[in-house]
This record gives sequence, C-alpha cells and structure tokens, in this order.
Amino acid sequence: MPTAPGYTLLENEWITLSDGCRLAARIWLPSAGTPAPAVLEYLPYRKRGGTEARDDQTFQFFAANGYAGVRVDMRGNGESDGLMLDEYLKQEQDDALETLAWIAAQHWCDGNIGMMGISWGGFNALQVAARRPPQLKAIITVCSTDDRYADDIHYKGGAMLMENAGWAATMFAFSSRPPDPQLAGDSWRKTWLRRLENMPPLLDNWMRHPNRDDFWKHGSVIENYADINIPVLAVGGWGDAYSNALPRMVAGLHDAGVPVRGIMGPWLHKYPHLASPEPRIGFLEESVKWWDAWLKGADNGVMNAPLYAAYMMESARADASSATRREGRWLAESQLPSPRVRPREFVIAGNALRADAEPQEGEAVVASPQHTGVAGGEYCAMWGGPDAPGDQRADDARSLVYDSAPLPARMEIFGAPLVRMRLRCDKPQAHVIVRLCDVHPDGASARISYGVLNLAHRAGFDAARPVKPGELCDIKIQLDDTAVALPPGHRLRLAFSSAYWPMLWPAPQAASLRIDCASLRLRVPLLEAENTGDECAFAEPGAPPPPDQEILSAPLNTRKYEYDFAADQCVFTVYDDFGAVRRPSNGLLTQLIARETYRIGASDPESCVAEFHWTARVERGDWKTRTETRTRLRAGGGDFVIETGSKAYEGGELVHEKTLRTTRKR
Repeated sequence: MPTAPGYTLLENEWITLSDGCRLAARIWLPSAGTPAPAVLEYLPYRKRGGTEARDDQTFQFFAANGYAGVRVDMRGNGESDGLMLDEYLKQEQDDALETLAWIAAQHWCDGNIGMMGISWGGFNALQVAARRPPQLKAIITVCSTDDRYADDIHYKGGAMLMENAGWAATMFAFSSRPPDPQLAGDSWRKTWLRRLENMPPLLDNWMRHPNRDDFWKHGSVIENYADINIPVLAVGGWGDAYSNALPRMVAGLHDAGVPVRGIMGPWLHKYPHLASPEPRIGFLEESVKWWDAWLKGADNGVMNAPLYAAYMMESARADASSATRREGRWLAESQLPSPRVRPREFVIAGNALRADAEPQEGEAVVASPQHTGVAGGEYCAMWGGPDAPGDQRADDARSLVYDSAPLPARMEIFGAPLVRMRLRCDKPQAHVIVRLCDVHPDGASARISYGVLNLAHRAGFDAARPVKPGELCDIKIQLDDTAVALPPGHRLRLAFSSAYWPMLWPAPQAASLRIDCASLRLRVPLLEAENTGDECAFAEPGAPPPPDQEILSAPLNTRKYEYDFAADQCVFTVYDDFGAVRRPSNGLLTQLIARETYRIGASDPESCVAEFHWTARVERGDWKTRTETRTRLRAGGGDFVIETGSKAYEGGELVHEKTLRTTRKR
C-alpha cells in the first residue's frame, strides 16, 4: 500500500459482485484518513498496462483535494473476471450499480459518489445516471453522446462508418491481452485463454443493426433526458466525432430540469487538460469545483457559470496533426439555441453561393470517384498521429463545388449548418456527403463541417427505404455543429460528393445524383455579435505529476495514400505504433501496434476491402506474452464477409489460435 504526499494508493482491490464475478479496482485515498466522497471511472481499457499514467494524474489530484479516486476495469478486461460480450450492455450497467454500492459501503467513503469518464466512460456515466442509483450524486461526461446510433463510431446519417470495423478490431486487440499474474495470481492463464476463446466478433453484432432499432436506443439517454436527475457537466471538442451531441444534450437536459453545464473547446478526442489543439484548460481544477458543489455541498457558485461555454475558433489552415494552437475566444451562452444566432441563407446562382440572388434553374450532377474523401481524416481523431482533416483541395477536385464571393466582412459560424434540396438518383441506394469549407485567398481549403445521408434513410433512421431510381426526393442534411470565424477575403465553399472513403463504407453501386439547383438552400448559423474578446475564462491546467513510465521505443504514427494507375486501385494505409513503455513501479512492459489497410477501385465500390492487424505485447522479465489479431471486411454478391483471427503466444510458444468467418446480408 504505497503512500505519497496527499494520497495512499491501493494498487488492486477486488469488488465481488452478486454472481461471484470479481472486478479489479485501483484506488487513491486522501491522506486525511477520514471518510470522503469518491469519484469512479469505469472502463475496459486496463488500469494496469493501459491508462495508468492518465489515471495517476487525475486521481492524485482528486485525492489531494479530498476525494477517493476509484478506477475499475469492467468485466472481461484487465484483471477483472468474466467476459465482455459487447459495449454498453445492461450487464455493464448492472455491474456499475453494484460497484457504486460497494464503494459507498467502504469505511473510507462517506456515501457520496461522482462518476466521470471520456468516451466509453462518458457514455456509461450517462447511462448509469439514468438508472438513478442512490449513491451517485453527479457526473462529468467527456467526448460522449446521448444517441448511440446518430453519433457514435458505427453509423453517420444512416451510412456505415469504416470505424464500425475499425473499432471492433481495436477492441478485439485490447481485450485479447492477459491479466497481470502479479495481481491475478495463478489463474491469469485460465482467464486469458477463456477470454480468447469466447471473444465475440463485435463487428457482426453491430452490422446486424443497420437501422436505429432498440439495440441502439438502449443506452441512448436522448430517449428520455428526464431519466437523469443528478447534475451533469458535459465536455467536448469541435475536433471530436461527438461535437453534435454536446449542445443537443445540454439543451435537452436543461429543458428536462437537470442541472447541467457544457464546455466545448477546440480539441480532438482527449481530456481537455491533455488535448490538442491548444489552448487547454484546467479541467481537473474545473472538475474539483463540480465535485465540491455536488459531493461536498460547497456553495461555490458553480452554476453561476454559463450554461454553455464554447470556443469560437479563428480561421486556420488545415493541419492533419492538429498540433498547433488554435486561436480564438470563449463564448458564454445562457440558453440553447443561442438567441444571438441568426441564420443566413445561400442559394446557387451563377454557379456560385449567393445570399442575395434568385436561384438558378437546372440540374447539377454528382458522380464521385470512389476514393473521394482521402483528405477527410479519421472519423474520431484520438491517437495523436496525423489523423485530423487535411487540405481539402484533392477532395474538392473530385466533388461538385460552389464558392461564394470573397467575404466582405468577418463571418462567425456558430451551430449546425443545414442543407435542403431535391435530387434524383439512378440507384436504389446512394450516399450524399456535404462539406462546408473555408477557402483561403491562396486556394487552400479547410473543412469547417460536414454531413452525411444514406438516401435509403431520407425519411428516418428507423428503417431503410430504397430510392426509386429517377424519383425526385426531398432531402435535408444537417452538418456537424461548429464554431469558426472567417476573415474578410476568404470564401465559403459548399462541396457535394457521393463517396467519402475511407471514412464511409461505400454504397453498393456507383450512383449518379442530379441536384435540382433551384431547390438548394444552405442555412448557415451566424453569431451576431462583435468580437469583443473572451466572455468567460478557464484556469490554465496545473502541472501534472510526471508519469511513472520508461519510454523504451518512441511512438510512430503515419498515414499514406497511393494510387495505382494501371490497376485503377487506391490504397490508404495507417500505421500506429504507440511505443514500448515500462512502468518502473511494477516492471510491466506494454506495446500496441496497429496496421490498417483500405483498398478500393476508383470506379468500383464493390472492390472495397478493409484489413486491420494489431500486435499487443505484455511482458515482465522472463514472462512474455503477445497477441496478434486480424479483422478483414469485404463485400460482394450482396453480402458482407467478416473474417477475424487471433493468435496468442506465451514465451514465443503459440498457446491459442482461432479464426471465424461470418457473412451478413447488405
């Protein structure tokens, strides 16, 4: 039981559930030794050999401020017993309820508990809050969503995201790793082999549900915001995949009478004291204020802060690494939607975007090459490599584009742009992708926002309704929420494509779309206020303790696009080596390497293939383990084909091998 100034660390504690399953917990206790409120983070990402560095920074800070920190590995992960059969199952929530009851019963806890997390942890904080456990008094949810179908890593606008396969491959690799024998004891090998043998192909689970059915409604708190009756601090970033969810969720919870605040910065999918692009904020300091108010009853005016604090970003050139600072200012909104926003409507006139003209007649054709989208970046940029959107000119050249005249004055976009139009399609299924771009005077193009619609879902996401070829369809596409200021002299660009690879799995056939130009309307939400500087402010992040880790090999992240003219084939490859790291405190060495390959013929959507190969090392001294997991998705003849395989090695000897092949009707 190591101690340090401000806290005592319990490296591994067992939480025994009612069915006998044990969950493994790492706990930081305040040095005062008296019962204190607790903060739970509940994840599948391994408290040892996974998130230790971040956990230490977070929970040492909380312990120094009088909170017990509890980091629990979910069933089937890390040192915890059992099997994880899918994400966000009722079993996951039930285990969390038992965990909260266990924490509240400990002598070091005063019975008041908060729950927090980013991404998966942010999801289940919302989901568990909706179950109303009596011990849970407040939550902080970061980079999460209230709607698992509309805004997660599976589908966007009814179109299947490539990340549906990518995330399944990632969790396949993450869950393939063994427990640490130092904590799990002699049972570690039995637990490991049982997991490897019983891991389900998550991709098959998710592809069974291409529509917004009860599978996705489960765990989507948008179904009834009033299920939550405790305070919620919701945090997100404009560069994150979940930028739509946060303002919608804040507005919905507020209207349901829930004490809620929202903070939206310029960040990608990271905690905002660790995120890029900068500026970062003192998120841990902000969190302690939140916990002080709702777990300790402090009258600190935490709800006097704005309902919604949002960062208005200044125009910037596209930066796929997002490593540079994003200049801007903080806005403070007391209600959503903001009464300061006024929409400006643009039409197509003279083959340009115009706000002061009659729309032109006629049709415009969209028939994109299948490799349109290579500059789109990762759907959810999180790993720290060059995975944000790049310069859009290559994709613009493969799209139907309309530009505005150079802007005569500064334009501040704040909210979700909306496109309405009528079109005809020559195929029963097709995708429509709309991008809004900031075109610099030298021609550089930066994506401001984008939206996607699978035309089979033009009437709703509950069921697919194929298009009658040639029939005129009324469609509406809401682009992602954003906040960006364009200076005079820049242009707005509206770009249409029928493909967005490798972010989207392509439609079954190459489609031609004919847009009725006279019907097209672009509504851009504009902030009507002078640029007077910050309207609210946040503390700078404090210096976190240095991570207890030794870097044995540095991370390496690359993205590469190649086009073979002879074969008319495009190949996009991703290589993410997260580096080899050893923790001196326990001697554990870990390394993860991901390799992704996407292939498609420029004119043949059926040629699309996605392959994922992960290597995971977990070692200490003479104890060495390695898993190799592979996932491959392809389509043809009306079916998807999913192939998965795993191999596990102990000391260089193969101890497990398994392959699966499943087909799924398109």
